[in-house]
Amino acid sequence: MSIRITPLIDPEHRPSSRRLAWLASDSAGSPVGSAFLRLFTKPGQDHLAELELHVHPAERRTGTGSRLLDAAVRAAREDGRRALLAQAEAGSPGDGFLAARGFRRALTLTYARLALADVDLAMITELAGRPHPGYRLSTWDGVVPDELAETFVASRRAMDDMPMGEVDYGRVTWDVDRVRAAARAVAERGDLLHTVVAVDESDGAIVGFSELVVPGDGTGDGRHYGTGVLPEHRGHGLGRWMKAEVIRQARERYPQLGGLLTDTAEDNRHMRAVNDALGYTPTHQTIEYQLDLAPRR
Repeated sequence: MSIRITPLIDPEHRPSSRRLAWLASDSAGSPVGSAFLRLFTKPGQDHLAELELHVHPAERRTGTGSRLLDAAVRAAREDGRRALLAQAEAGSPGDGFLAARGFRRALTLTYARLALADVDLAMITELAGRPHPGYRLSTWDGVVPDELAETFVASRRAMDDMPMGEVDYGRVTWDVDRVRAAARAVAERGDLLHTVVAVDESDGAIVGFSELVVPGDGTGDGRHYGTGVLPEHRGHGLGRWMKAEVIRQARERYPQLGGLLTDTAEDNRHMRAVNDALGYTPTHQTIEYQLDLAPRR
């Protein structure tokens, strides 16, 4: 069977990245696979590209995936990228495909779900309401309020030492514009962003945050976007406190919401323990693969 690989124009441009795309089609012109290559553009991550590749199950093992991969790797090299990331569920065809084509396992992510109907609401409410001397919780929906924007940006440093295995992920540089753009992107696709933060009462600075994105119709599953505490404020149970408040609010505000989804690096033992304590149940694992296109500088 003759396969044709066609470059596509992808209109999706984000403030921090752009995308290239390819379509694989058979001799009759029917689509049989696709590849999307995200090229990160912000300083600190402009060495990085991320691949999403799909081939119709009936068309696998025909060379289609390899040809799509070749096109994406060539484009990443031409753009000066040094690392190409791709993700596959453990044990899936994609897992074997990437391993056989020179990618190395760089990170294992454990996915977990909290079924809101099964939540121990009394326990969650008690945890969320438990005093933490010197700290208080605050919350907002959507874009961060202007008066909190600068201190919220400063709190993003909490993610700088997040366990990332052997991924050459670089460092995300946050500023007020990027924080606001990320929140607006959630709203533009019709979803709802909720943020709970821990505030140091001595100076009013945000020292930790936990973000949740809920589908716009309030059904299905919400997804945690990140929970972090600044290093100098760890050891006080703030992560569990914030996440418990997120759960409490989700249960109260969205009675039709089915559950909350989260993913955590396998070697992030602390956050995995928090999830376990709050009732999250592991569902599956994915592998973050990396193809080294150039030596690290």
